[in-house]
Amino acid sequence: MAPSFDHLPDPEDEDYDEDEELDFSDLRERFEVQLEQGLDAFVVIDGLPSVTEETKPKLIKFLKRKLDPVGKVKEDSIFMPLGPDGTSEKFAFVEFSSAAEALAACKQLDMVPLDKRHTLRVNKMTDIERFGREGRIDENYTAPAIPAFEEKEHLRSWLADPSGRGRDQFVMYKDDRVQIFWNNEKDAPEPIVDRQHWTETFVQWSPQGTYLTSMHAQGVQLWGGPSWTRQKRFAHPFVNLVDFSPGEKYLTTWSHRPIVIPEEGHPMLSVDDDGKNYVIWDIETGKPLRSFANLDLPSNTTDEAGQPVKRKIVWPAFKWSADDKYVARLTQGASISVYELPRMGLLDKTSIKIEGVMDFDWAPATPHREGIKTYEQLFCYWTPEIGSNPAKVGLMSVPSKEVVRTLNLFSVTDAKLHWQSNADYLCVKVDRHSKSKKSLATSLEIFRVREKGVPVEVVDSIKDTVINFAWEPKGDRFVIITTAEVVAPTAVPPKTSVSFYCPEKVKGAGVGNFKHIRTYDKKNSNAIYWSPKGRFVIVATVHSQQSFDMEFFDMDFEGEKPESDKDLTANLQLMNTADHYGVTDIDWDPTGRFVATSASIWKHAMENGYHLYDFKGEQLREEPVEKFKQWLWRPRPPPLLTKEEQKQIRKNLREYSKVFDQEDADRGASADLAVVEHRRRLLDEWLAWRAQIEEEVATEREARGLPLDPIEGLVKKTDEEEDQVIEEIVEEIVEETEEIIG
Repeated sequence: MAPSFDHLPDPEDEDYDEDEELDFSDLRERFEVQLEQGLDAFVVIDGLPSVTEETKPKLIKFLKRKLDPVGKVKEDSIFMPLGPDGTSEKFAFVEFSSAAEALAACKQLDMVPLDKRHTLRVNKMTDIERFGREGRIDENYTAPAIPAFEEKEHLRSWLADPSGRGRDQFVMYKDDRVQIFWNNEKDAPEPIVDRQHWTETFVQWSPQGTYLTSMHAQGVQLWGGPSWTRQKRFAHPFVNLVDFSPGEKYLTTWSHRPIVIPEEGHPMLSVDDDGKNYVIWDIETGKPLRSFANLDLPSNTTDEAGQPVKRKIVWPAFKWSADDKYVARLTQGASISVYELPRMGLLDKTSIKIEGVMDFDWAPATPHREGIKTYEQLFCYWTPEIGSNPAKVGLMSVPSKEVVRTLNLFSVTDAKLHWQSNADYLCVKVDRHSKSKKSLATSLEIFRVREKGVPVEVVDSIKDTVINFAWEPKGDRFVIITTAEVVAPTAVPPKTSVSFYCPEKVKGAGVGNFKHIRTYDKKNSNAIYWSPKGRFVIVATVHSQQSFDMEFFDMDFEGEKPESDKDLTANLQLMNTADHYGVTDIDWDPTGRFVATSASIWKHAMENGYHLYDFKGEQLREEPVEKFKQWLWRPRPPPLLTKEEQKQIRKNLREYSKVFDQEDADRGASADLAVVEHRRRLLDEWLAWRAQIEEEVATEREARGLPLDPIEGLVKKTDEEEDQVIEEIVEEIVEETEEIIG
């Protein structure tokens, strides 16, 4: 049926006004093409090289190879207009088969390098059309306004301690207050900032100490600089946990509540983030890079009793490579997904399939392997026994995905992965069951990453179960805690033993086999805390209701070495013991000079507060703090000195020490002098007050006609007065005898 035009005005009608605008709104509403619907499958690709009509087909074919992984497109679906001079305009229109493929192209191909000199910029056609209609795009070029330079605060200014003593800072969270202090050793700490309601749940330093993180229902805020102003904010509603990349470039936030994007939109997140739990952010720009949902167990997963299994949150869920270039996530039992930063695209666009994989961990530093000159990162993983296949530990190189080393294991109940801080060693703690599966024993499989072929040394002389293991930072010694009892969450901690290990001495620059130094039995210890500089270690009992012991050990004691340890690279000595009732946390400062132990109200409400010790275990301060929650030392960034410069400083340390010792003595002497001067000032003030009072009394007595000396004149002797002699007779019975005469 043809449309009717009876409702339109007749030009021959006398009431017809030629200048009157016709109302086509109803037709426009019915027949206008909606760009958002008709062009959703089109994208515009900018950043292409300029080509001629002859070379254009070659570029289209090359570009098509980039587009095919996202969505299949035909060569005639790529339109590349040419300018008046016969060369292309450096952009192209591409039609995909669906709007979903076009959206995927925008996400996956935007900012992707086409070659060394060209980077693709991909946008939806509808976005460009909409922005143009709304006046957001001006056809006339206007030079951008350059804002005036504003000097920003130095975010690492605290490293230049104004006192010149190289002090460290710490943050303390108590009740609803967050306070930051300078550490003054034995003296009361010097306050820097004190704010109420600065955070809602907890505070956290970034790995290099640049930012202090505060947590809020609206999201995360980062603070820093001398004035402690807000540097960044990340709007993740109801955020629970945060994790920084090692270089402080990126941030992961997690909330147990899925993100809900309201109809009016969100200031930072988009509709694509709706229903997600994790967000990875770029700290410099403050923008989200990608979001992820929680990994859910299959709906039919049950435990041995047939009850549904509740997945426990594993944190961090996304683990960072040492260079901030990769972040990876484990899908337990199936694969490891490695993402490249900052694009957050899958490495080689696919996850690494590893059947049965249980856990993985990145090397904490860029490894230096003998004979390997190419740049690489390493991560380790382990898989359990599956059918007749043994359990396996593997080392994989990234980005090549080359399996560097594998090790087969048998009778494995569980395994834990422990990297040494320089990535020189990897220790795999393997719990093995007996044939009857009624008892457990532990072996330590140590991968020597630096050596050619990555040989593995086995320490299998351990008869009991290892419940804690810790490498010496930047060193090659380790401490373990073992127990023969069944480890269970009881009020009475199990009896444990603490063992120390180090390499043998060998000729040359190599590292010998690991040997047992000493074992201390009949302990309740459950935690190991190495100094960040190595050498000193604390073995302690924490989170216990009955035992609170702390033992301070020196692995390089300068005293006489026992004959049995002559061939070892350590000289173990117990320096001191201490106890802190209800201790829940132990923290070394970043220099390894001081240790703070604390009892948090988050664990119990008894005798909350902190103690401060030096590295030898001597207590410097003890301060009860009501409603105490957290104590955290501020981390330091890596030193700017080269290894040779650091080695030279250690070599001349005694010369530097003389200067520091003199400064300490002068500071102590000045402190004593201050005390003496304070007492002298108080005495002078009292003497001046007394003289003033005496003068006032004398003036008042003179006005009243009284003698100046109130004692004078009370008893006056004259020459006429004679002395009176008073005699006293005293009778005393020396002896009395009574005799009866009959």
